[in-house]
Amino acid sequence: MVSKEKSTGRLVPSARVPRAPERAHPVTLREVAEAAGVSTATVSLVINKKKNARIAEETRQRVNDAIRRLGYRPNAMAQTLVSGTSKFIGLVADGVATTPFAGQIIHGAQDEAWKHGYALLIANTEGNRDLEKDAIGMMLEYKVRGILYSTWFHRSTAVPETLREADFVLVNCFSPEPGAARAVVPDEEQGGRSATEILLRGGHRSIAFINATTPAPARDGRLQGYKEALKAAGIPFDPHLVLEAYPNQEGGYGATEELLKRDVTAVYCYNDRMAMGLYDGLREAGRSIPDDIAVVGFDNQEVIAAHLRPPLSTVSLPHYELGAAGVRLLLGLDEAPGGAALKIACPTVERASVAVHSPA
Repeated sequence: MVSKEKSTGRLVPSARVPRAPERAHPVTLREVAEAAGVSTATVSLVINKKKNARIAEETRQRVNDAIRRLGYRPNAMAQTLVSGTSKFIGLVADGVATTPFAGQIIHGAQDEAWKHGYALLIANTEGNRDLEKDAIGMMLEYKVRGILYSTWFHRSTAVPETLREADFVLVNCFSPEPGAARAVVPDEEQGGRSATEILLRGGHRSIAFINATTPAPARDGRLQGYKEALKAAGIPFDPHLVLEAYPNQEGGYGATEELLKRDVTAVYCYNDRMAMGLYDGLREAGRSIPDDIAVVGFDNQEVIAAHLRPPLSTVSLPHYELGAAGVRLLLGLDEAPGGAALKIACPTVERASVAVHSPA
């Protein structure tokens, strides 16, 4: 190769430009056959594990050795056409991927899917019905093993018609028609009992509950759990000690005045955001946590609960386990009891917002 010298215009030898490496290509079935000294039909039979094929064990071994040596990867789409299913599990969510703590559903589903040899296809629809329909349609085209259909908060949901074309499981939601669909949900009643029991173990007998105003399974279940824990401790339920507020920081703050009119030593809040607002209200009223009033939340939103002063005792929503259990239910490794939703326990996280109370 030559180039023109700038000062004289003469042509002089130039450094050779190294050639770009040849583009790598996937190893073909024919290359495996040539390396193993067999036909492509024999390689195909070995790859697809046709047990009835009359192939000597030594030949099978030679083909498998060539596959490993060359790094051959089977055509997954071709295998899907033959088997009618793929090694994919779909997950369609209305907002899980953009919700930090609920994103654990994806994490749990992905880990469990990998454990059983499947990969996860994820579609986050933000509640857009057209996008949801297209996403489910795409997953059906890819012959997914099944689809997890998830919502970012626990609620009742209508099952999309296209979803019924696949094997599916509802995650963090359920169908209003009993037995209409397999589902996995948090055990809200158990969570409510556990939250109240934290306070009972601290010696508290006069315990208020600030519930949400918005209808939801969590609202009913957490109240029921509160009642059950009191009953088990021999404490009569007093409806006067149940307040309602919007389930956010302002709601908790706004409930402080009414709460202080009740003669209580402890309060259990519907969620951590509400507890955060209550912290502000109690502080302004000159009340100390946990010395004057013990506080327990629900959700275990780390960005809130672990960083309040004092850190908040709470109950964790089991998002990771919801995703993992959804995969197990889909693959038939778990069963929902009697056709009802499979309920996942909500573990407690005890911190410094509850101290042992000695009655005066």
